[in-house]
Amino acid sequence: MHNLKQLLKHDKWVMPLLRQRKMSLFWSIFLNFMMIFSAGALMFVSGFLISRSAQRPSNILIIYVPIVLTRLFGISRPVFRYTQRLVSHNWVLNVVSKTRRALYESVASHADYIRGSIQKGKVLGLLADDLDRLQNLYLRTLFPLGTGIILYLFIIIALGTMSLWLMLFWLLMLAIILLAVPIFSLLMNRQRIQKQKQLQSQLYTDATDAVLGLQDWLLAGRQADLVASQQTTMRSLAKIKGKSMHFGWWRDFAIQMLVLILVVVTLYWSNHYFAGQSQLINYIAAFTLAIFTLADSFLGVNQGMSEATFYEDSIRRLNDLPEPRQQQKIAQPLQQHAAIQFDQVSFSYGDRQILKHLDLNIAAGEKIAILGRSGAGKTTLLKLLSGDLQPDTGHIYLNKKKYHDLHPQIAILDQQTYLFDTTIRNNIRMGNLSATQEQIEQAVEQAGLSDLLKSLAQGYDTPMHEAGTRFSGGERQRFALARILLQDAPIVILDEPTVALDPKTEQEVLDRIFKALSGRTIIWVTHHLTGIQNVDHVYFLEDGQFILSGTPQKLAQESPRFQQLLKLDQY
Repeated sequence: MHNLKQLLKHDKWVMPLLRQRKMSLFWSIFLNFMMIFSAGALMFVSGFLISRSAQRPSNILIIYVPIVLTRLFGISRPVFRYTQRLVSHNWVLNVVSKTRRALYESVASHADYIRGSIQKGKVLGLLADDLDRLQNLYLRTLFPLGTGIILYLFIIIALGTMSLWLMLFWLLMLAIILLAVPIFSLLMNRQRIQKQKQLQSQLYTDATDAVLGLQDWLLAGRQADLVASQQTTMRSLAKIKGKSMHFGWWRDFAIQMLVLILVVVTLYWSNHYFAGQSQLINYIAAFTLAIFTLADSFLGVNQGMSEATFYEDSIRRLNDLPEPRQQQKIAQPLQQHAAIQFDQVSFSYGDRQILKHLDLNIAAGEKIAILGRSGAGKTTLLKLLSGDLQPDTGHIYLNKKKYHDLHPQIAILDQQTYLFDTTIRNNIRMGNLSATQEQIEQAVEQAGLSDLLKSLAQGYDTPMHEAGTRFSGGERQRFALARILLQDAPIVILDEPTVALDPKTEQEVLDRIFKALSGRTIIWVTHHLTGIQNVDHVYFLEDGQFILSGTPQKLAQESPRFQQLLKLDQY
């Protein structure tokens, strides 16, 4: 509990939203209290009415007021309950929606960091599981706890006006029910809940690995091993959950026994306090019955407090994420022509310098290729260009103006452009959501896919299947090209888009790409030289600097290193 308190003290995800919407939170808790008060008052008045009616009053008017109050509280309870649900769920959905948006923005704005440092399964757990935990934090802990505090104060003050000794007894019993039992439950269940969270996280990670590597499992003929490994984790998780459920049952039983003690003692006090007074004896049943409606609220507080460890882990993981980058929402006009300049750009990962005072000038409409070994800094250069990274020193210019984010001006065709499990039309339209059918058809024609689409019975409404698996690798890259053509960005980055294709298909796809993207500024990162004749300039990146540059024709005549690469690429 102390850890959760310290965590919330420095929290950037939960507490700021609670402060922003504190009035809605107050009304949710107040309406919840009024619902419980109405339920208790209904039982109190009903107990009085039953006892008074058993005395056979001489006139119905004598019990008319209790009858009216019974109707009033009978109606007010569901009204308060319904209103509280509307207000609380509206509050929770708004808060969780903002949290989800902030989470997606954090993941999106730091995608490269997260992809390199956090497993996909853990990211899936954050998106799918931890946000649900936060929703339960509000609904199953915050609201019941706030209501329990108000109810506790109300009961103690009300009893204090009648009997000091009864008030002290209730003070002790409620302290045990609302404070001692939750703390004991938290301490006893903490290790078990942490183990459950670990297994749940492991399940997400294993499931992600299984999906991504499913084809390899099938090719190896180890389907049974895959299922067995998943079942082992699931059985362990089910066992832990079973123990938690049994613990919860015993805890709830103990609370019911404490409530029973409250009932017996209150009944004894009522009998002693009201005995011999014919006008007040009816309050014995009233006080006793009112207690039963409070038991559910006591159980809710205990259940929510016992799950604090779940919320602690979820909040900690969220706070471990980098904060979303605060970027100015200024619309950047799409440039018709894009000339790019790197001026003395340097960048380091920690102590390791990747780029060293790099200079690069790319004219508008020029096509360049960047070659280099793995780890030479090619990917870093692309991230600096797109704005995913910022240079340590130096500047990047677009048409002689400084830019920190070139995303709106850039389209990227990489090794594994993702195609979604929807129609061909929807996949292509992702490049421009407002594109007309005529524009889509034009992009398809330029990408060389017209004949393929004509051969499909459903045409543009043909489902792609997940990751576009119904089509070949070359066809998938052409669909990605059609998406880029529709995007109409002046700068296109080709990040080894044909690395997984056979030589013939690779040459065909590259020829199609350079023909379709004629007139745009192209930056092509590659390891080998198939299609190199399509570019205007070639740069070799090594040790953070360009050690060799020139046209393909010039390098083929004058550079032994380039000549050697050409020979190797022919095999």
